[in-house]
Amino acid sequence: MRALDALRRLSRQMRRIGRDRSAIAVVEFAATLPFLMVTFISATELTNFTIVRMRVGQVALQVADNASRMGRVSLTGNPQVTETDINDLLTGADIQARNLNLYSRGRVIVSSLEPTANPNTAGTFKIRWQRCRGLKSSVSSWGVQGAVNLNGMGPTGQVVTTPDDTGVMFAEIFYDYQPLFASGLVPHTTIHEFASMIVRDSRDYNGPTSGTGANGGVYNAESATVHACDQFTTT
Repeated sequence: MRALDALRRLSRQMRRIGRDRSAIAVVEFAATLPFLMVTFISATELTNFTIVRMRVGQVALQVADNASRMGRVSLTGNPQVTETDINDLLTGADIQARNLNLYSRGRVIVSSLEPTANPNTAGTFKIRWQRCRGLKSSVSSWGVQGAVNLNGMGPTGQVVTTPDDTGVMFAEIFYDYQPLFASGLVPHTTIHEFASMIVRDSRDYNGPTSGTGANGGVYNAESATVHACDQFTTT
């Protein structure tokens, strides 16, 4: 009889437990917590990646726009591009990027794309000069200084060319994205953005042809630092 009474009491307790719903929310939350955490972390990482990529793209656009406007007025001819102008341009990019550490984590490349002849009957283009700043060991994806017979610059379907008697300032930025949580949550960790702007005014494209500072159409009377693309510096 004692054994039977014990079984009956156990049965009643089990039925009460079966009807008890007081902790079901806690159990359900515990079961879904791992999924919620993964979703939250992934969404946060992707959102941050998108924001950083957008900022890098905006810097590239600003560099191209500023490069298209630069030039020092000359009393003897068209405005001249100087190494000081280019250095100011690259410094401005770093200021605009603010806390991205643009030059320690990336590289900015500015190219002067011009027609190979005027009139450009062959429809080919050249890069007269190119300047770079940043520690990242990247080179332009579409040509280096001195390249000729190009069909333009840019990926297939987005190739940029330039009209006769003018040029296009083509800016590229390579940047190493720093994940908040894990690199596997983003499409890739190297951001590559580019932009271009046609030169806004007349410009002296030939530059000095001999003597100190004769370097691909860029003047350098002040003997300013030349940020050639075989150098990797942050300043």
